[in-house]
Amino acid sequence: MGKKILVWFRNDLRLHDNEMLVEAVSKADEILPVYIFDPRHFERTHYHSFKTGATRAKFLIESVSSLQQVLVQMGGNLLVLQGHPEEILPGLVEKYELTEVYHHREVASEETAVSVKVEDALWKLKVNLKHFIGHTLYNKEDLPFPIKDIPDVFTQFKKKTERDAVVKPCFTTPTAITFVDLENWGEIPGLAELLQNPAAAMLKIKTDFKGGEQEALAHLHDYLHAGEGMMLANATLKKHEIVSKLSAWLALGCLSPREVYWKMKEAETNYGVKPYFNQIVLGILWRDYYRFMFKKYGNTFFKPQGFKKDGFSLRLENTAALQNWKDGQTGQPLVDACMQELNTTGYINQIARQLVATYLVKELGLNWVLGAAYFEEQLIDYCPASNWGNWAAVAGVGNDQKLSNSFDFEKLLKFLDPKGTFAQVVRA
Repeated sequence: MGKKILVWFRNDLRLHDNEMLVEAVSKADEILPVYIFDPRHFERTHYHSFKTGATRAKFLIESVSSLQQVLVQMGGNLLVLQGHPEEILPGLVEKYELTEVYHHREVASEETAVSVKVEDALWKLKVNLKHFIGHTLYNKEDLPFPIKDIPDVFTQFKKKTERDAVVKPCFTTPTAITFVDLENWGEIPGLAELLQNPAAAMLKIKTDFKGGEQEALAHLHDYLHAGEGMMLANATLKKHEIVSKLSAWLALGCLSPREVYWKMKEAETNYGVKPYFNQIVLGILWRDYYRFMFKKYGNTFFKPQGFKKDGFSLRLENTAALQNWKDGQTGQPLVDACMQELNTTGYINQIARQLVATYLVKELGLNWVLGAAYFEEQLIDYCPASNWGNWAAVAGVGNDQKLSNSFDFEKLLKFLDPKGTFAQVVRA
């Protein structure tokens, strides 16, 4: 009997630059690719929101479907199931006599808790759960400092990392895979089947984003190869207007940060517009920074008091002010426009996120975790580390106090609306 390895896909829905998949293909006679829709990802939270909203769920379904289609083209398939991984995976191991299970390691508590449960269940079967790292531009072992000594100040982290760390080349995309033979590969559930919020399942989603590896690579190519238009844009656009909109595909692993980096280097050679491309690298470095901060500090980012030992917690009430903020009905036109865009597309740029977060925390005086939880529900590029790390910073309870003290609503308002277009709406 040959060696069979189960490849458990999570937030790594791609074939390119996927070490887990490359190693499984090289070491196994057959592999069994698996994706599990965990019902816990769609539950109601304690913060008057759901873990996953309609737009984000739609993007996830599209991304899983895209991976499945590629695997079908390679002569196999993706086993799609619903339930708790710690209950499903051991059963698959026994049923198909699998020798190992591969997966990518996560950093947030809920995701790592599931990994621990899976590992414990597999250990009883004397089967190993092998961990891989594939979500960051820099691997932790390539950093110029151990996790415990990573600078809390982002600018220091950026400077030392860019100076002393090296971005590794991408892993080669497998061209041939031998799959475990199954009769029933399961079906990808629809929105209504996944969502535990009936109202959200009825929403008409208005977004140009479509999930999946192929969409991600096409978007990256189009962004990097805008030719003369890019050269012109480089001279005229402000920093906050240079938005690649790659974050949603990065969040689900449809796109590798290293793939973005090396494709950017190729385009940089062709077009020479380094300041334009620097904004991409900056965004990826922020993603890395918060993931490593989560690795360093764990659940501190989820606590309302954050890193302030003398902080006090505001109530977690579902007030009218909170609901108006969610609905984009606060009466502050720019905030409302940003929230309505978030609700319909699942995306707003980073400056807009800072604006609406600052408004909720400093103008409305509401508990920041309520806003962070709502972003978790709505954002198609939701990543626990980036989302909760950024919200903690806005609330002044983050680990980088220099950053936490830099958010001012009026300054953000003028930055996003320098001509006072939205202010005129208020006066009218």
